[in-house]
Amino acid sequence: MRARTMALAMCAAMHIAASAGTLEEREAKLSANLRCMVCQNQTLAESNAPLAADMRQQIREQLAQGRSEQQIRDYFEQRYGAFVRYDPPFMPSTWLLWLGPFVLLAAGFAAMWRILSHRNRAERTPLTPAEQARAAALLGGDAP
Repeated sequence: MRARTMALAMCAAMHIAASAGTLEEREAKLSANLRCMVCQNQTLAESNAPLAADMRQQIREQLAQGRSEQQIRDYFEQRYGAFVRYDPPFMPSTWLLWLGPFVLLAAGFAAMWRILSHRNRAERTPLTPAEQARAAALLGGDAP
């Protein structure tokens, strides 16, 4: 009887340790996908800000309560907006975030094309005889 109780206690302890490991893994995965609202260019996992530590603690508590990862993500989105996600959804409020870099790249190419085409169309005026003589003297050659 005593051996069975010990075996049962060992199995329960192993199950608790295994579930704690999965909770830590799930917390790390969620922390890597959510943005620190203080640092804004770091994930919660990377940030050392006090708010990031509080947010990681909230994730742990909600996972311990049995909430799914999607429910936790939705909670943080409701509280902080879509910006809290490192991969925000494509919706009207995030269009600029998704399309902004491509628009800026296209604008840069358009400006470069305009400058280069204008430069090629500019009329080239020939040098005056005085400018030709000065250029020849600078280059060490004979003037025409």
